[in-house]
Amino acid sequence: MKIIAIQSYGGKIYEVLRMFSFSKDIGIDLGTASILVYIKGKGVVLREPSVVAIDKNTGKLLKVGTDAQQMLGRTPGNIVAIRPLREGVISDYDMTERMLKEFIRKVTSFRLFKPRIIICVPSGITEVEERAVIDAGIQAGARRVYLIEEPLAAAIGAGIDIAKPDGHMVVDIGGGTSDIAVISLSGIVESSSIKIAGDQFDEAVIKYIRRKHNVLVGERTAEELKMQIGCVYPPEEEKSVEIKGRSLMTGLPQTFTVTSSEMIEAFEEPCSRILEAIHSVLERTPPELVADISTNGIIMTGGGSLVQGFDKLIESRTGIETHVADDAISCVAYGTGKSLDSLDGMQDGTINLSRRKQLNG
Repeated sequence: MKIIAIQSYGGKIYEVLRMFSFSKDIGIDLGTASILVYIKGKGVVLREPSVVAIDKNTGKLLKVGTDAQQMLGRTPGNIVAIRPLREGVISDYDMTERMLKEFIRKVTSFRLFKPRIIICVPSGITEVEERAVIDAGIQAGARRVYLIEEPLAAAIGAGIDIAKPDGHMVVDIGGGTSDIAVISLSGIVESSSIKIAGDQFDEAVIKYIRRKHNVLVGERTAEELKMQIGCVYPPEEEKSVEIKGRSLMTGLPQTFTVTSSEMIEAFEEPCSRILEAIHSVLERTPPELVADISTNGIIMTGGGSLVQGFDKLIESRTGIETHVADDAISCVAYGTGKSLDSLDGMQDGTINLSRRKQLNG
C-alpha cells in the first residue's frame, strides 16, 4: 500500500520539489574591488563592492557591498568598514567567508541542495591562498568549489575561442592584481601576475595630490577622480575637476582643481610596471605565438582597462593593436559563467581547465 501511495503521489511530490528548486551552479568573480556573481541560466545577477562593515564591540556584520562602501572613511569608533581582500587574495578569512555567505544568500532562494561554485583566482596564487579560497567557499555554503585562473576566464568572457591552436594575449587589470597571460589550446602558455592594479592607481593619486597640492584626500575621492578624468595617454581634450580635501598646511578644508594631464603624471609609475610585465611575458612567449598575438592583437579586460587611453598606451609601446573588451568589468564573471558547463569534468579545487586536460591527457 505504501508503494502504491508513493507512486500515485510521485508526480505531485516532484512538482513540490521543483517549486523549491534544486541547487544551481554559481560562478563568482572574487575581486579585490568588487564581487560579481553569475548564475547558470540567468547571467550576472549581482555586482557589489568587496566591502563589509562590522560592529567591533559585538562582531556583528552590519552591511555588505554598496551599503558598506558608503561607510568607508566615515564610520564612528565602534564600526569598522573593511576590504577583506587585498591584492587579489584573502587578507581577512572570517570576513571573506561572511561576505560570500551573504552574497550567496542574496542570489539564491531556498534550495534543497547546496550549489556548486566556481571561483576566479589570480594566476600567481600560492597553494595556501588557493586553499583559503576553497575553504571560504565551502564555509559560505558551497557543495563543491572549483577554481579558474582570471586570464583564462577573461578570455572566455571576451569571446575568444581558447580551444584553437592560436595565440591570444589577455591583460586583465583588476582592483588588486593585473594578470597578463598568453593563451593557446585552452591553456596558459606564459603568464605574469603583479600586485599593481586599480588600488595602486588610487594610491598614486593620493600621493601625487599630497606632493603637488599639499592636500590630503581619501580613497573614495581618489577613485572618483580616477573614474572621472583619469587617463594614461595624452587626451584629445584636456579635462579638469574640482575636488575637496584637507590642507596639510592649515588642517582646514581646501578646494582645488586637478587636470587630466596631472593624472598622467600621477599614473606614470604603476603604468610602467604593467608595461614591463607585458613586455616580460612577450619576451618569454614562443615566436609562433608572438606572431599570432601580432595578428590577433591584445585584449584588455577588468575595471583598470577602462582608464582612458590605456589601450593606446600599450599599443604605442608594443606596436601590437590593443582593444578593450566589451563590458570589460564583467568579462571575468561571464567567462566563469561559461565555464560552469565544464564543471562535471573538473576536479575539486582545480586551478584551471588546462591543467585538468593535462592531467587527463
